[in-house]
Amino acid sequence: MKDRTMPNTGLLNIYFTAGYPQLESLHYILPALMEGDVDFVEIGLPYSDPLADGPVIQMAGKKALDNGMNIDVLFDQLSKHSALMIQKPVYLMGYFNQMLQFGIEKFLIACQKVKVTGLIIPDLPMEYFEKEMKDLFEKYGIKITFLVSPLTSEERIKKASELSTGFVYVVSSPSITGTKAVLDEKMILYLKKLAGMKLNRVLLLGFGIQDKKSFELASAYLDGAIVGTSFLKQLDKGETDKNQILQFLAKFKKN
Repeated sequence: MKDRTMPNTGLLNIYFTAGYPQLESLHYILPALMEGDVDFVEIGLPYSDPLADGPVIQMAGKKALDNGMNIDVLFDQLSKHSALMIQKPVYLMGYFNQMLQFGIEKFLIACQKVKVTGLIIPDLPMEYFEKEMKDLFEKYGIKITFLVSPLTSEERIKKASELSTGFVYVVSSPSITGTKAVLDEKMILYLKKLAGMKLNRVLLLGFGIQDKKSFELASAYLDGAIVGTSFLKQLDKGETDKNQILQFLAKFKKN
């Protein structure tokens, strides 16, 4: 947990979709991210009916599904990187129905086995989690991250912070991912409000973090940010070797 009186640290979370651009791409993306200046790694589970994914992440998810990616394949791939999985926190992001279809406890057992740190499930109701799933997550040592947005009430923000055992995913806009972050006065007031609530949780801003300017703005008020769409665009251009990935990461961190 972050002591809100401490200086912001510019934490960088990189998202990529499992099975994209090729089915086996995780085997070179994950090691490169672990070597780079990244604080969290977020791996998306491709889903046929995403709720808040923008066109780039939707495209990546469709391609990954077409490539043959599924939950079993992902866990098998992660099992081959056990040494890497303990170097930095690795979160899986997916939808509640995927867990239900796989089996909630079975899913958590698989996460524990391959050393996944935690889960981000945007459509998981906090009340359901607290009543039906919290004990299971604790049993298998899997953290949970909830999302908050500009439309979330202070009461719900505090609830999300209390229940989140990972970080709190701060949505910059109640729209789809991949939209450019609006760095206006309204957004800054929102970030200041969150920082002033002293939630004692790591707060990472997502949705629309596309360049160093938006990353540094987020880091000026919160603990850091999540970069997803712009990284997938790099992968889509074929810039996928280790040096190209490390160069991409260097764009976001301060010199």
